Amino acid sequence: MAVILAVLLVTGRRPAPSNPGGAGLAPPDPYAKSLALSNIKMSESSTMIGAKQTYIDGDIANNGGRTLTGITVQVAWRDFTDQIGQKDTMPLTLVRTRQPYIDIEPVSAAPIQPGKTREFHLIFDHVTDSWNGQYPEIRVIAVQSK
Repeated sequence: MAVILAVLLVTGRRPAPSNPGGAGLAPPDPYAKSLALSNIKMSESSTMIGAKQTYIDGDIANNGGRTLTGITVQVAWRDFTDQIGQKDTMPLTLVRTRQPYIDIEPVSAAPIQPGKTREFHLIFDHVTDSWNGQYPEIRVIAVQSK
């Protein structure tokens, strides 16, 4: 009986989906209404081997009353028919320094206090060829706080 129970417990556990929300975006975290994303800028760079990286930089303001220790975002890259051509789910990373290069850290390393604004930096190794060239939608889908 104990073996059967153990098997059921192990096989019944499913990891959280790596890209929640199915074909669309996951619902926003309830605390997301207390966060403001602004000054969004995009850039690209090429590596020596010809690969391209895409970056999204901006500011995130914590207008709520909680100290944030983690933020997960979904980024939706739309295609020419305005459908989601690519969706990425990732932790938001904060800019630690910009000189002599951009150095990033997780939110847990530098929690965002209420009333504070921090710079963020997201890195994408690939963006779909069907991307329409418009700024992608960034949605906060999970917030951890203390």
